[in-house]
Order: sequence, then C-alpha cells, then structure tokens
Amino acid sequence: MPAGLFLIALLPPPLLREQVRALKEEMRSRFGSGHALKSPAHITLQMPFRLSPEDEGVLFGALERFAAAQTPFQVDLAGFDCFAPRVLFIRVRDQGPVCHLQSALQAALAREDSLGLPVEERPFHPHMTIATRDLEEPAFYRAWADFQDRPYQASFEVSGLFLLKHNGRLWDVYREFRFGESS
Repeated sequence: MPAGLFLIALLPPPLLREQVRALKEEMRSRFGSGHALKSPAHITLQMPFRLSPEDEGVLFGALERFAAAQTPFQVDLAGFDCFAPRVLFIRVRDQGPVCHLQSALQAALAREDSLGLPVEERPFHPHMTIATRDLEEPAFYRAWADFQDRPYQASFEVSGLFLLKHNGRLWDVYREFRFGESS
C-alpha cells in the first residue's frame, strides 16, 4: 500500500468551519482562488508529510501520548493578514499558546525517529488560510485591499489535535486526538 499524505492541525468546531468555508467561497467567486477549499478551516501544526501504512500506528501512539498530556485552551481569531503576494488568512490574536503547543508537538514527534517527519525551516506563524497558491498576484492585491480592514472576530476552544489525510483530491479529517484523554 502506498504512503499516505498527512498533516496535523487544530480545527475549529463545525459552525466556525462553515463560516470560514464561506470566506473561502468568497475568495473563489470574487478573486478566482479556490485552492484553500481543498481543506477544512484549520491551523497547521505539522506541514504535510508522507507516511507508510506500517508507520501509522507509531504516529497514532505518539499523538495519543502527546494529546493526553495537553489541556484545552482558547484561540481567538481577529481580523485578516497576509503573506504577500499569494496568501490571505485569518489572524490568530494571541499566538503564544498555539506556538507553545506546536513547539512541544515538534519535540514529541522528533523523538519518534522511525517517522522521520520533516521539520519546518521557516518560523511558525499560526493562521487560518482563506486563499493560497492559486491566488494570482493582481487578484491578491485587490483581495487584500478588501480584507485588510474588514472586521472579523471568532474564538473557539482547542481540545484536541486532528490528523488530516489527503484523499487524492482534498484533505479529510482522518482522526482526532483529544486533550487529556488516553486510550
């Protein structure tokens, strides 16, 4: 069986996911950028990686142990920001708790030598993407002019990690690892 493509993320509850999906739909209809619709609203903690089916159990065990030691916390979203000239996203207000979680997760996964997961070289900047990759530069500047001062506010409790798996077309929620629980 071929290796699967995975990523690890925080997901907001379903209602907030739908609200973010509506923003992604707006980006597609108004600015021609639909790539972000291939994944549910999320904050990436571990960039996409390939994993053989034989190693999934090792990953599941590592994520279960890690999540069992975590406590829920609140994420507040406020306004929009960008990585010019291709990416628009919803800003995470207080990035500290998410950054701390991501750093601890990276350390926990690094201890699993057999997984050989990639380490992101760029500084971690938690965000919730609404447009990426296929957003052409001229459309980016039009979209950013519209979104840079647009008010947006939401919050949600983070009570677990999510493992997403790519099905060849888009990202599916594959498994959840709840904080403070062990199997």
